[in-house]
Amino acid sequence: MKKIVKYSTASTVFHFDGSINELDKIVEKSSTFIITDDHLYHHYQKKLKGWNVLLIKAGEQYKNQNTVNEIIGQLIEKGADRKSIIVGFGGGVVTDIAGYVASIYMRGVDFGFIPTSILAMVDASIGGKNGVDVGIYKNMVGIIRQPKFLLYDYNVLKTLPGEQWVNGFAEIIKHACIKDAAMFKMLEKQSLKDFQKDKVLLGKLIQRNALLKAKVVQEDEFEQGNRKLLNFGHTLGHAIENTYELPHGHAVAIGMVGAAYLSKGLLGFSDSEKLVAMLEKYGLPPFYTFDPKDALQKMLSDKKRVKNTINYVLLKTIGTAVYQPLTIKEIQPVVEAVSRNL
Repeated sequence: MKKIVKYSTASTVFHFDGSINELDKIVEKSSTFIITDDHLYHHYQKKLKGWNVLLIKAGEQYKNQNTVNEIIGQLIEKGADRKSIIVGFGGGVVTDIAGYVASIYMRGVDFGFIPTSILAMVDASIGGKNGVDVGIYKNMVGIIRQPKFLLYDYNVLKTLPGEQWVNGFAEIIKHACIKDAAMFKMLEKQSLKDFQKDKVLLGKLIQRNALLKAKVVQEDEFEQGNRKLLNFGHTLGHAIENTYELPHGHAVAIGMVGAAYLSKGLLGFSDSEKLVAMLEKYGLPPFYTFDPKDALQKMLSDKKRVKNTINYVLLKTIGTAVYQPLTIKEIQPVVEAVSRNL
């Protein structure tokens, strides 16, 4: 199923329920360069035979400028020009790097993604945010530029480890919290096993989430307003993720609980425990032992900070989110409460 989403600067074609084998119908093989990681390449070497493949090492620790420089060096060596197309085949780390490389190589070439994890399918590959980490600071350098296409092949999820299913469901729960109360109820009724067993049910869920995020981005591509809502759980999440080498979904889960408790105190949000129960049901940690002082310090380096305040996403109800500027003083007690103090 094909769906075209028009943004202010470009359009993205979503190929839902597609196949890697259809890639040569979307792009010209000879001018395409596929960026993937060594772990995925091991599984999909046969399917990628005949394509120009550039390999990076798997893992968030390689999402940095050094990796970008290496890929750019390889593109120059292989004669990639302004008409070349870059395809990111992988999870969020690969799509972030591929989109960033494509955006800066020769001042920008076209690119598309084949997301291979739940996290990439519902979140990381959508919306044009591409970039790299700087040390422990997440996504500190990057650009907003939309991919030409997204190709969804649900068969690739067969090789996805169990913990990566769990990781991806954090972003699905996030979407339900900020924009889709009906989906929250549906997630309460189903379980992770239900989605793993039923490809049709999973396909519908991925499509629902992908289009929910695309719509938010469509309305506010450069994060001047409502796109900020997609940061629910990410302010605290990003402050602890790389320091403690947490999976992204785990960090976001902890961040969502912190934001829910803040919402309870500031807006009278009454469903914090429902969210905690939901995260536990899908195998995500609501709490974690971390240093709250260090986390608060990292928040002050967050991209969302303006002077002494941070734009924090809070919940009025499940399905209705708002963002408001909070000071570190207002945030501090809740960060300490969810940190299970060291």
